Amino acid sequence: MASNSKKVSIFIISMACLCTKALSQCEDQTNNPCNNKSKALPLKLIGIAAILVTSIIGVCIPLLTRSIPALSPDRSLFVIVKAFASGIILATGFMHVLPDSFDMLRSPCLDGNPWQRFPFTGFVAMLSAVFTLMVDSMATSMCTRTNNAVADEDVEPRDQEMPLAVINDGGMHLHGQHHGPKGTLGQQLLRYRVVAMVLELGIVAHSIVIGLGVGASNDVCTIKPLVAALCFHQMFEGMGLGGCILQAEYKTLKKTVMIFFFSVTTPFGIVLGILLSKSYKENSPGALIAVGVLNASSAGLLIYMALVDLLAADFMGPKLQGSIKLQMKSYAAVLLGAGGMSLMAKWA
Repeated sequence: MASNSKKVSIFIISMACLCTKALSQCEDQTNNPCNNKSKALPLKLIGIAAILVTSIIGVCIPLLTRSIPALSPDRSLFVIVKAFASGIILATGFMHVLPDSFDMLRSPCLDGNPWQRFPFTGFVAMLSAVFTLMVDSMATSMCTRTNNAVADEDVEPRDQEMPLAVINDGGMHLHGQHHGPKGTLGQQLLRYRVVAMVLELGIVAHSIVIGLGVGASNDVCTIKPLVAALCFHQMFEGMGLGGCILQAEYKTLKKTVMIFFFSVTTPFGIVLGILLSKSYKENSPGALIAVGVLNASSAGLLIYMALVDLLAADFMGPKLQGSIKLQMKSYAAVLLGAGGMSLMAKWA
């Protein structure tokens, strides 16, 4: 009987120690020797400039290479580079955003019921993927319907003039590879535009969350490698988005707007984190739940976009289906991009 009481006492003491340790982790880590607000601020400012520049470079590279014939969207090299960028986006969802959400929504700083008893990260990511499918499908349907309405209005008054155009030109002349009659767009071009918009939405959402975490942290030991990793992350992710923007054939103004929002979201998140650093505590229950849910949502969106709209669309398309050799090169590019981004998960 005495031995049983002793065992129970030891168990209670052990549990008390574990709970005390968990609670101490939820408090502000003032005893961390790496916490230095005065030294962290200059690093954050340098990070804002570096991430802004690398984001602009990354998203603009595919757009600037349009003048290079070897990198035009209808060439094999462009397909391989796009596969590499798609692998990066896929790894971002699986290796960076999703694990962070698991850590946050299963944190010991949250109540055991319900956060420890239900896999909220997987549930939210699943709903996010389904919601992305819904937005993707409905946006495509709406754009197609609008485009068809414009085509009907444009074709009717030209019915009598069309034979003359055929006689004079020897055939119908199209203004672009994906364009139909004046004012209308091809189905493939519509898909490219929907994909570019939805992908930018997902990237912008998780970029703000990443920046918020960097800006709110005063840990000098983690800020340095994190900023370096984020520079590479933003550059390569920007290449993937830039390739989609290039294929969407947007006008200059819309391209500029999309480049602007992609480039400034992470720096904006860092600035927001700096301003909220006094009130924002990354281990507080409210912050853990909010950021964890946002990360899970972003992960579901990015994984869906990478697998369905980028990789599956290209690998099941006529260009890759017509060449096994090009498929193998593209698979190697996907694995290289995903592997490189997975390796960065060690630091960011």
